Amino acid sequence: MHPLQQAEIRASFINCSRSVAKNATLPTDFADLNWDDLDFLGWPDPKIPSRAYIVAPHDDRPVGILLRAADSTGPRRGSGLCALCHSARSGSDILLFAAAVAGAAGRQGNTVGTYACADLQCSIYARGLVKLPLTQPETLPPAERSERLRERLHGFVSRVLKG
Repeated sequence: MHPLQQAEIRASFINCSRSVAKNATLPTDFADLNWDDLDFLGWPDPKIPSRAYIVAPHDDRPVGILLRAADSTGPRRGSGLCALCHSARSGSDILLFAAAVAGAAGRQGNTVGTYACADLQCSIYARGLVKLPLTQPETLPPAERSERLRERLHGFVSRVLKG
């Protein structure tokens, strides 16, 4: 992913108001991001625990998406699978995120959802930069896992855009 400035990130959001995008809490380590290791920029909002953000390249432009984590009644047992990076994680490390679709349909309440890593650090997991405890190790090489992540993310972003 090519480096983005904070203003570019705020301007990229497609499914929220300008005021929400303007007030979005950006990552605190923004200056230290290693953009070469990112297929997308994703982070949970530290001020609003039910909110998270993704900014991904899509058709040669950055597209930002506001996500809302599904309400949880407590810690989840078992394990889950991230639909983006395909990482097997403990149930509490995978969340169901919903995104309002872009445009009028989103303003009427239409959403799409996906299961994803709660910390949205899928790029580093797909690239093998952080080892996760798995019941069965991933067999694809990191470059192919990263490509798979980009394809799945492109599909999710497309669903948000099409509404």
